[in-house]
Amino acid sequence: MFDSAASPSSWTVGDLTVRRIDEVTLPPQTGPWLLPEATTDLVSRTPWLSPEFADEQGVLRLTSHSFAVEVDGMRVLVDTGIGNGKLRANPAWHDLDTDYEARLRAAGFAPDRVDIVVLTHLHADHVGWNTRAEGDTWVPTFPNARYLTSRTEWNHWADVDMEEARRQMFRDSVHPVREAGLLDLVDVADEGTDVAPGIRLLPTPGHTPGQVAVELSSRGETALITGDSVHHPVQMAHPELCSCVDIAPELAVRTRERLLSSLAGTSTLLLGTHFPPPTAGHVRREDGGYRLVPAPSGATPVGG
Repeated sequence: MFDSAASPSSWTVGDLTVRRIDEVTLPPQTGPWLLPEATTDLVSRTPWLSPEFADEQGVLRLTSHSFAVEVDGMRVLVDTGIGNGKLRANPAWHDLDTDYEARLRAAGFAPDRVDIVVLTHLHADHVGWNTRAEGDTWVPTFPNARYLTSRTEWNHWADVDMEEARRQMFRDSVHPVREAGLLDLVDVADEGTDVAPGIRLLPTPGHTPGQVAVELSSRGETALITGDSVHHPVQMAHPELCSCVDIAPELAVRTRERLLSSLAGTSTLLLGTHFPPPTAGHVRREDGGYRLVPAPSGATPVGG
């Protein structure tokens, strides 16, 4: 479990400071469920994953967190985690009670001061803190923010016959935002679409049809927040590994390969949406795949 008293990890990108806002460490059984082909044997044969990204037995470490950045006077939050008090089918996500909001406030991102919330996609572990309980209803946690997601993502779920667990998630964490008039649907171009100075949404389909990664740029330096295009660094060493919840697995693999190839050997800082600490690093080619060279908290992306 994260230490609620600890200062948030942060990285510098030009004039920007990106902060990781921790929610919860996911239980060990998350890895085998989420990435079933990432066996302990395969993980153990990728030594650079241990000890930060996997334990000595080859069990993957994963976390839930957001990224927060202030740009051009605006406070921007990328993804909102699982949320407190939500009714969820996944026991690890059900009825959480974390200090996430206190960590937001400690980082200078009090809910009423957040201007933009970027939702990389509409899965339960990325939208949970969109709302908070107020009596028997769910109300937007960030009442003064615009919540952004891709139009393709919204249209997909609007047309799908969802199972009850997913309908519940939309009822408590997505529809209240839309009903409050705070949800903006963004048409994301193939080359990406700017949503604020230095913040661009890039299409990364496969995990979901409209998923986006988030590119941050300032003074010639860049960082990229993965969303679930890369759930865990093991998928860098083995890009062919798919998540059990990828809607289009073959497309997800192509997206991941394209993304990692474009970053390999560059100074762009990769920020993993579910990567445990150290969470961020630079992409390098290795043994026919890629690896993450960690960037300590406080490091800049230049010269990684």
